[in-house]
Amino acid sequence: MKRLTGWDAFLLYSEAPNVHMHTLKIAIVELGDLGERTFGVEQFREVIRGRLPKLYPLRYQLVDIPWKFHHPMWREHVEVDLEYHIRPLRLPAPGGRRELDDAIAEIAGTPLDRSKPLWEMYFVEGLEGGRIAIVNKIHHALADGVAAANLLAYGMDLRTGPIGAEVDDAIDPPPTRRQLIRSAWSDHFRHLAEVPSTIGYTVAGLNRVRRSSRKLAPDLTRPFTPPPSFMNHVLTPERRFATASLSLADIKETKAHLDISINDLVLAMSAGALRKLSLRYDGHADSPLLASVPVSFDFSSDRVCGNYFTGVMMPVPIHLEDPLERVRQTHEDALLAKETNLLIGPELVSRWSNYMPPAAMESLFAWLSKIDGPNKVLNLNISNVPGPREYGRVGEAVVSELYSVGPVTAAAGLNITVWSYVDQLNISVLSDLDTVEDAHEVTSAMVDEFVEIRRAAGLSEELTPVPLAMGPA
Repeated sequence: MKRLTGWDAFLLYSEAPNVHMHTLKIAIVELGDLGERTFGVEQFREVIRGRLPKLYPLRYQLVDIPWKFHHPMWREHVEVDLEYHIRPLRLPAPGGRRELDDAIAEIAGTPLDRSKPLWEMYFVEGLEGGRIAIVNKIHHALADGVAAANLLAYGMDLRTGPIGAEVDDAIDPPPTRRQLIRSAWSDHFRHLAEVPSTIGYTVAGLNRVRRSSRKLAPDLTRPFTPPPSFMNHVLTPERRFATASLSLADIKETKAHLDISINDLVLAMSAGALRKLSLRYDGHADSPLLASVPVSFDFSSDRVCGNYFTGVMMPVPIHLEDPLERVRQTHEDALLAKETNLLIGPELVSRWSNYMPPAAMESLFAWLSKIDGPNKVLNLNISNVPGPREYGRVGEAVVSELYSVGPVTAAAGLNITVWSYVDQLNISVLSDLDTVEDAHEVTSAMVDEFVEIRRAAGLSEELTPVPLAMGPA
């Protein structure tokens, strides 16, 4: 048994019937000579069974503490029913990007069963070209983006033999009520002993803010109040999902020409797309939006569980008409946000989250999930993740594409996640039913904005094809 950290538990408490706190990782696999007939869901289940020693968080089961006396615990070794957790799915014809995205939207729109280990995998057949897709749905409390991606990497191998040690079939007995309460008391005292170091970490951050040459202390943690937006309302439980792919060579050429980072370019593309959507749905785009951008502080390649990130608040300049002005502004805002995060201390929120009262936090998020009106914290979530620079292999098959998306949060009905992979920049968008009529409106607007940025910069408007990527929806 081990305790969830406060930050892990926070992501559990923020879930509601209309707010699902799971992340999705999608791998498109070229089967090549293997073919669907020689490799199906049963063979894939055997692969995962043989890899459970490296995928040990898949055997974690959530255990609540009596009276919500402390954060829940993980029972670390439980029996895993792979018939339940790994599910077959076949797409309707023609099995293109649109059909796959619609299927993933259905997967995203249902919560995970907390009485079982908090993950599901879908073995998706019927893609055009004889490909398959592996969709990994895992609760954010169990793993952040980095950990979930590492889990996916460990699990995707078609070789049937185990990696390293044999699977340990030993099952941990359920804890008794007395054990849970005793452990809660012990961990409470441990957290009390850590209060001085947490206060010291906080004071050090405040001192760095006070000494900052920018003298922007009042604005460091909250640039402004997010304006009302079409994205901010009571969420529906159902989801929409969309993807698109761009050439990473085009992205690198553009960012080098403009002397910015890929992250700056992604934010500028998001700003331009959100400007178009705000004009369409709100009838105006006269105020910058506020996005939460996750920044990890643990990129360990062997970490497969836990949450080690902080959300950095960043303005999204949809009010600027000129695409190059939006690029310039996002670049300046990103520099300030990075400085802000380092000044305050990236672990500040996660350290203090250990002291959150569980029952009160659950009640707070249940209330927030039902509030209709402007979001007082943020408008949306945007993230950009640098992925592998070499094609992954699944046995003899090639992982041709990778996509990732995080959850939409209470009263913030849009999540934009961008993942670079080898020669691709892959865009994923998740929304609820009431935010946009079609999530592909967002991906299409981002691609269009990229073309506009290149045109304004004097670069070619003709985009480089991405050879292994699915065709556009």
